Amino acid sequence: MAYFVYMLLCEGDKIYTGVAKDVEKRFLAHKKGIKSGGAKFTSANKPIKILYKKEYETKSIAMTMEAKIKKLSKEEKINLISQ
Repeated sequence: MAYFVYMLLCEGDKIYTGVAKDVEKRFLAHKKGIKSGGAKFTSANKPIKILYKKEYETKSIAMTMEAKIKKLSKEEKINLISQ
């Protein structure tokens, strides 16, 4: 089963990055404030919309990419989204 790395636009013009099997379902969980996997960030910064999602074959690869994206500056994340 595939895993996705995704980025959400949140209140305060902030970007949240995560990993999920079903991005739309996870986005709705973030919006409803359902805590799963420690997403404290989206409890404090409500998600507005999905900006980006990319599919990976394994959870391990997706989590590696998530970690790399989280290290990017906001400008670099925006550039990635624009590609």
